[in-house]
Amino acid sequence: MEVICKLIQYKRFIIRGFLIGPYCPIYGWGALLITILLQKYNNDPLTLFILAMVICSILEYATSYFMEKIFKARWWDYSTKKFNLNGRICLNTMIPFGLLGLLMIYVINPFLFILYGSFNKEVLYTITIIIATIFIIDNIVSLFILTSVREDNKLLEKDNTEEMSKKVIERIKSHNILSRRLLTAFPDFKHIGVVIKEKTKKTKDIINKHISKQEKVMKGAEEQIKKIEKKYNNKLAKVREKSNKKIIKLSEKDYGNKQKWI
Repeated sequence: MEVICKLIQYKRFIIRGFLIGPYCPIYGWGALLITILLQKYNNDPLTLFILAMVICSILEYATSYFMEKIFKARWWDYSTKKFNLNGRICLNTMIPFGLLGLLMIYVINPFLFILYGSFNKEVLYTITIIIATIFIIDNIVSLFILTSVREDNKLLEKDNTEEMSKKVIERIKSHNILSRRLLTAFPDFKHIGVVIKEKTKKTKDIINKHISKQEKVMKGAEEQIKKIEKKYNNKLAKVREKSNKKIIKLSEKDYGNKQKWI
């Protein structure tokens, strides 16, 4: 599924996942969690959908967080997508997780359990041991490769620039075919320092945009206040002029009455 999605996105085949083998452990753990925790909700599709979405999203967020802390690298980043949480999860992936949960409980698991039941137990145990051994060896080798990537990322501790990130990627390419596979599996690989720098720049741009808007609003408000003051002063001047004319007229009338009386 992941390979097909990336084939559509990048127009080429990419083996996904940070392990050497053609599998993504995060999906396996998600499938196990759904099978173990949500089997009892098979009569309530809506609850099953929501819980599958929540469980898998927590798993994806936790995986992203701990891999970033351990290896100082961001393996995927949804910051450019709408409704994302710290770039680790987003609505675009959460909804498919819920749908996959329904698919697991209602279609895939029943088929797999029937398939497993058809195997002789000894054969099934042998297959399981072989696959588990391959998987464990793969984890050990991949961990060694990721550790070398972490060492390369130390180059960026003092200078978290895009240029340094490119140098790290070039070093990874020069190691071996297994290290280079990481870059094909994760085309959006970035050192965490670069991610932080990009987010800081984005935040500054947003702040500057808001400041610019506020300045325009303040300028408009000042111009409006000046117009109101000018209008008020004009009216006040007219009222004063009118009042002065009335006072003069009354004074003249009063003076005329006094002269008449004398």
